[in-house]
Amino acid sequence: MAKAKASAGKKEEKSKQKAQQQQQAKKGDVSYEGAVTAAQEKYKQKGIRWGVAHIFSSKNNTIITLTDLSGAETIAVGSGGMVVDTDHEEGSPYAATQAAYKVSAIAIEKGVTHINIKIRAPGGHNSKTPGHGAQAVVRALARSGFRIGSIEDVTPMPTDTTKRPGGRRGRRV
Repeated sequence: MAKAKASAGKKEEKSKQKAQQQQQAKKGDVSYEGAVTAAQEKYKQKGIRWGVAHIFSSKNNTIITLTDLSGAETIAVGSGGMVVDTDHEEGSPYAATQAAYKVSAIAIEKGVTHINIKIRAPGGHNSKTPGHGAQAVVRALARSGFRIGSIEDVTPMPTDTTKRPGGRRGRRV
């Protein structure tokens, strides 16, 4: 009888914990930082494996693609839009950080230990400076336990290009 009550009490506690986790998930308070620490504990390093983190950071969104050194095989993908619900928060440093933790958890599971970082802004006729999320992503990847080999800016810069759109007097709004 006592064993039945104890097991029933444990089941209730587990169901309460699941309910709390579901409520937090609905609120959007999910932190992927815990997933990184869980992946680090679960998967031990078996040597050095390099990857390249391609970060596209504009004013409206931050997209992170982690590939192998050649860039042909994609290991993990994440973006600010995958993490937050509202559109105007996609380019925020918080969304970029959470997306970086999500990507790093997947990369640790697949054995990546060292990364090179390539940051890209929209470039061309558009903004030549990366958005707010780029610096947050680099910080989050470094916190996740990766060894960073190099950080490079690969924004496309026009040397001599076609005429900028908008006409002689600019774009009339």
